[in-house]
Amino acid sequence: MSDDAYPSVDTTVMILAAGHGKRMLPLTANTPKPLLEVSGVPLIEHHLKSLASVGFRSVVINHAYLGEQIVSHLGDGKRFGIEINYSDESASGALETAGGILNALPLIASDPFIVINGDIFTDFRFEQLLQPFDEKARLVLVPNPEQHPAGDFAITSSGLAALKSQDVASWTYSGIAVYKKSFFEGLAKGPQPLAPLLRQAIREQEVSAQVYQGAWHDIGTPERLRAINAEFKLRN
Repeated sequence: MSDDAYPSVDTTVMILAAGHGKRMLPLTANTPKPLLEVSGVPLIEHHLKSLASVGFRSVVINHAYLGEQIVSHLGDGKRFGIEINYSDESASGALETAGGILNALPLIASDPFIVINGDIFTDFRFEQLLQPFDEKARLVLVPNPEQHPAGDFAITSSGLAALKSQDVASWTYSGIAVYKKSFFEGLAKGPQPLAPLLRQAIREQEVSAQVYQGAWHDIGTPERLRAINAEFKLRN
């Protein structure tokens, strides 16, 4: 199916790209993690091409460590068929995930909006997140990877639950989610981790989830990056 078969999507996508990537050293000594390559293409480009192919046209990218390289490499997004706006956190210190999203909200035109970790590799079809939902947030969960066997959340008869027992089936948060702006209402600007906010919202039954069983990789270490590139080499 050609790209022209998809209508333009109004939903804004935020790609999180402000992390230091310390676990990826020495690869990130001079290169920001989102520009590390899988099959010869920077991680963040895989996201942009996937989003553009199904009609997404508005992307916000936050950056900090070596962020000027990300801006220089991606530019305004026109070569991908999208418009990129940047949320520069280089002068703000480490804002963490929720703090970075909150800082970028003025650049995000849609409500709800999608958030994607810049350091994952997946063939997830992001248009699946365009379905209406009643809660303040909807997470995409994946089967627990080898490096995270305990998982993050359980899906029970009552809905999504923070994991409290290893006796129930668990899933790992994929780094892909869709949020309503109301999820971040009342938060003060500054450093703010996301996990405590999610746990509180889950307790209040304001978060739902869907499970994705397809290709998904957290590129968290040089070994994992080498492994996925070796996999692509074997395929080709």
